[in-house]
Amino acid sequence: MNAKLKIIATMITFSTLGPFIKNINLVSSEIALYRAVIALIILTVFIIFNKNSSKIDGIKNNLWKLFFSGAAMGFNWILLFAAFNYTSIALATLCYYFAPVIVVIGSTFLFQEKLTLKQIACFIGSTAGLVLIIGVSSGGTKDMIGILLGLGAAILYATVILLNKSMKDIDGITRTIFQLAAAVVVLFPYVFGTGGFHIQELNSLGLINLLTVGIVHTGIVYVLYFSSLSELTGQEASVLSYLDPLFAILISILWLGESITQTQLLGGGMILLFTLANEMKIYKKYSLKAK
Repeated sequence: MNAKLKIIATMITFSTLGPFIKNINLVSSEIALYRAVIALIILTVFIIFNKNSSKIDGIKNNLWKLFFSGAAMGFNWILLFAAFNYTSIALATLCYYFAPVIVVIGSTFLFQEKLTLKQIACFIGSTAGLVLIIGVSSGGTKDMIGILLGLGAAILYATVILLNKSMKDIDGITRTIFQLAAAVVVLFPYVFGTGGFHIQELNSLGLINLLTVGIVHTGIVYVLYFSSLSELTGQEASVLSYLDPLFAILISILWLGESITQTQLLGGGMILLFTLANEMKIYKKYSLKAK
């Protein structure tokens, strides 16, 4: 499979995450924990067989960043999975894709990167789109909670990207393994202290969906994603990544029959359009699809 097909398969698979999450009758934190455990096992086996790992010094020098980014990734999943249960997959995903805008603003403070006129225009346009989504919530309080959870997930996703950006001398897949390990370390006591473990209560359908989320949507998809990056330009990877929200919206509306207003769809389109415009011609190999 060539690199473009790999990343297309990756993004389309990512876009189907929501329906599988909805079929798992567990709280979002417990799903996030099991997802991290399953993916950690798969990626560890992959890296052992491929003998592709970063130098020990690179790992040691980035250890605290790996830990905090892993914790942020774990809680990012918790908020995103919860958002799927409060609002439509389309709205949760669109809010989640506000993350690149947050990264641009965060980079100006953390890395002293200067904002260009293009970035300012894209920030204003994306923010206006988010305002349209939030301001036209048709599903009442529950819908608004879902939108805010999606935005919270975007903030945590942006945190992961910013921490990844600051790391040196460590390859993407090794970094992800340590982040998954950190997520497990943080999520295990969190789940234990906030309701305990209920995986034994899952029916066959729920268990199959959970295994699919861990094995396919995380383990296999991450392997495909990282193996494709070395053969694609940053712009190609960035543009193709927008297949994820586009297919997620189609699945939400056409397959699941979830409602979204025309104004919210316009707002979501503005977020995707302006974030995509901002990423054009910018190589972002530090960015990990944390969904």
